[in-house]
Amino acid sequence: MKLNSFGVQVTIGLIVGIILGLVAKDVAWLAGTLSWVGSTYVQLLKVMIAPLIVTAVVTSVANLRKVTNAARLAGQTLLWFAITSFFSVIAGIVVALVLKPGINSSIDPSTAAEPSKTGSWLGFIESIVPGNIFGLQASANDSGVSLSFSALQLIVISMALGIAAIKAGKAAEPFIKFSESLLAVIQVVLWWIIRLAPIGTAALIGRAVATYGWDAIGSLGKFVLAVYVGLAIVMFVIYPAVLAAHKISVVDFYKKVWPVTSLGFVTRSSMGVMPVNQQIAEQKMGVPREYASFAIPLGATTKMDGCAAVFPAVAAIFVAQFYGIELSLSHYLLIIFVSVIGSAATAGTTGATVMLTLTLSTLGLPLAGVGLLLATEPIVDMGRTAVNVTGQNLSALIVAKREGILKDVESAHTELIDADKSPVKA
Repeated sequence: MKLNSFGVQVTIGLIVGIILGLVAKDVAWLAGTLSWVGSTYVQLLKVMIAPLIVTAVVTSVANLRKVTNAARLAGQTLLWFAITSFFSVIAGIVVALVLKPGINSSIDPSTAAEPSKTGSWLGFIESIVPGNIFGLQASANDSGVSLSFSALQLIVISMALGIAAIKAGKAAEPFIKFSESLLAVIQVVLWWIIRLAPIGTAALIGRAVATYGWDAIGSLGKFVLAVYVGLAIVMFVIYPAVLAAHKISVVDFYKKVWPVTSLGFVTRSSMGVMPVNQQIAEQKMGVPREYASFAIPLGATTKMDGCAAVFPAVAAIFVAQFYGIELSLSHYLLIIFVSVIGSAATAGTTGATVMLTLTLSTLGLPLAGVGLLLATEPIVDMGRTAVNVTGQNLSALIVAKREGILKDVESAHTELIDADKSPVKA
């Protein structure tokens, strides 16, 4: 173990964070400090997401013209998103049927409540149509008007700009060079932020330990167990099987992806982890920048084995068992269908709760069942996001390996910036 290793530093951050979290339970100012530091770090990462998506995707699309079978790469990416989602939802269904979390549950039926947001099969079409060239969305609140961006809309806009630049020919070369130059600057700034990951990790896990006690689980402990067993099967059985089938070292993969997995666990945000995930894919895994810049942002919005496969499967079966509703084979097939396709259908309104409402409404189960599970949301969301971001990295790696474009890791280390500036250097 080397203390200058990024993965080791993140691990130390986790350990320190757990200790601080235990202390913060009885020290109010420490709990507040951890919350502020953690939220600030996540916000710093999110600030860079929009410019990273635009410059990376524009550059990626423009450079994919140099890569043979670019269309095949896109198709293979979506295919492997679906394959891993399929096996993930199967794991969720099997675990829920074996553990039966909704049978003889002591949860109070009065906690059932209709969700404020629901998934829609038209949501995907609506979400990809940009409201403006910047992909911005405005919402009014008590403090005024807040702006947010739609990552999926930004991807669509950026892909359109990249394709248009190719069609424009020589006239667009300055635009492409500017995008490449701006991307290089953005990535340097991102490294500065990513270097703070151990501190951010300590603060975030400390806040989680101080805030999310097991007392909140109560009668839903069996449900939480079922979700985490399903996630563990995906992470430590399905993913290793896929890696082994492609002759990729399982141990090596998990050592390299550990910063991504751990940050996903503590931040609970696939988008927030996206900058780290893309850099790890390029510099540690050897995925070419031209492809990683397309696959990782797309995966961060539509590839969710934890939130869109394992969780809705376990939760839907829990709701059915709680209300005494018998599910048939067609119901289980619908769960599989919604999980494989639905994550894209709800990409504009991402969130496990929205995905669950889509599953329940498709199956004809009571939407009020969503309210039964809200108490466990922060706790199960940590595990779900860890699986999500790991699966996004894995899919990009597998496609790059299958298509023969995987680079030598040593050359990948030095391609973006000087190794001395890189927090993921060997």
